[in-house]
Amino acid sequence: MEKIAYLFPGQGSQYIGMGKELYDSYPECREVFDETDERLNLKLSDMIFKGSKEELDRTEYTQPAIVTVSIAAYNAISRYNIKPHVTAGLSLGEYSSLTISGVFSLSQVIPLVQKRGRFMQNAVLEGKGKMCAILGLSEDKIREACEKAKDYGLVEPANFNCPGQIVIGGETKAVEEAANFAKELGALRSIFLPVSAPFHTKMLAPAADNLKTELDKLSFGDMKLPVISNVTADYINGVDEVKGLLYEQVMSSVLWEQTIRRMVGDGVRHFVELGPGRTLSGFVKKIDRSLNTYHVEDVASLEETVSALKTI
Repeated sequence: MEKIAYLFPGQGSQYIGMGKELYDSYPECREVFDETDERLNLKLSDMIFKGSKEELDRTEYTQPAIVTVSIAAYNAISRYNIKPHVTAGLSLGEYSSLTISGVFSLSQVIPLVQKRGRFMQNAVLEGKGKMCAILGLSEDKIREACEKAKDYGLVEPANFNCPGQIVIGGETKAVEEAANFAKELGALRSIFLPVSAPFHTKMLAPAADNLKTELDKLSFGDMKLPVISNVTADYINGVDEVKGLLYEQVMSSVLWEQTIRRMVGDGVRHFVELGPGRTLSGFVKKIDRSLNTYHVEDVASLEETVSALKTI
């Protein structure tokens, strides 16, 4: 059988109404939303289904909301006895991957990612940091642009998403100058992102320290499914590595393109994005057009994905 990978989205993929069809259609999906509400002592499901976009976009709500919808989507496809060979998630999505692998229980991961969201939101004062997607420039040129801008403050690559799309982050002025240098070096476009802090940069060190305190309180389950880490773009060798990698992940570059290439090198040809949106499917196609992508976020996409995977 050809190899399948399950991918889980990160922050930015959320929208009002996500997961509602899964909630209405399948008891094992409804249970995920109910448990989230119970663990947070908050009707997050109401916020997801019919709340305001502004409220859902608050990082401390966004993170548990996306993980909830992602795990619900995983439960939906699991009804059909389809099993992945490996999993990875973009930033926040790594927590969904670790949950389906058995490291976290749902009751552990939901409060943890809410706290992670809060720590990340509060790590940098508003206006002090920025993120910007640079399109059409190589990694070497991006690093050169960041180096040229370092007199203005901290700026560094934050996300290696796919060929020609790298996100930089850091102090506001330094990011703006790096974007200017990137244009001079031949970038096609630079897009400033609507995020509350420069995620995956050294400026998030206070958030990483707070997260470590929370991680130290938890005992983990065994890893039953291989997970590739954002920090290393390599397999997590065992559960004892998880805390250190999640600590580093908050303030390290997300090596997403490298993660997908690692999977392809190991024979994965089918990538299933579980949760809101199709951002990761887009990245996979930009890495290699010949790869097969699928997604599950509602009943129609579930049925389409299942019927396609049954034929491989």
